[in-house]
Amino acid sequence: MKMKKIAVIVGSLRKDSVNRKIANALIALAPASLKLEIIAIGDLQLFNQDLEETPTKEWTKFRESIKGVDGLLFVTPEYNRSVPGALKNAIDVGSRPYGASVWNGKPGAVVSVSPGAIGGFGANHHLRQSLAFLNVPTMQQPEAYIGNAYTLFDENDKLINESVSDFLRNYLVAYEEWVAKFTEK
Repeated sequence: MKMKKIAVIVGSLRKDSVNRKIANALIALAPASLKLEIIAIGDLQLFNQDLEETPTKEWTKFRESIKGVDGLLFVTPEYNRSVPGALKNAIDVGSRPYGASVWNGKPGAVVSVSPGAIGGFGANHHLRQSLAFLNVPTMQQPEAYIGNAYTLFDENDKLINESVSDFLRNYLVAYEEWVAKFTEK
């Protein structure tokens, strides 16, 4: 299978984010055929349709980065039973201008991560609503809700929970197959 470039979009901007730690664990666990890379969203100006005629350099760079990938892997916390504003902003920036969405047709997957027991269930499903509208075919199974996230890492941010490591490894194998369905022709 040809190497596939996958954008990892982390919804949390916090430096010590458990979502970023999970994203880094996913990068380390990825099968050889997937090259996962975090695409930063923290510098994107808030979406404002007035900026569409002369988009900011950050918007342009972000859009070009997403255009150049074969698939999308979203790693998000849950804020108030939904996705963080920064992630929603990135989705909006990438979806415009109308008719030129960079998300269109790219196979996606969602991993929600939370210190709580239900693992960001609300954010996971809210994000899926937006992705359906944007024509991002999103992997349905297995689902990934990573709870109790503060207990999963050592002091060096290494994932130390073997069952979560095994789950993420298997999740990525399923995602690898999902991406192949949409990119192998």
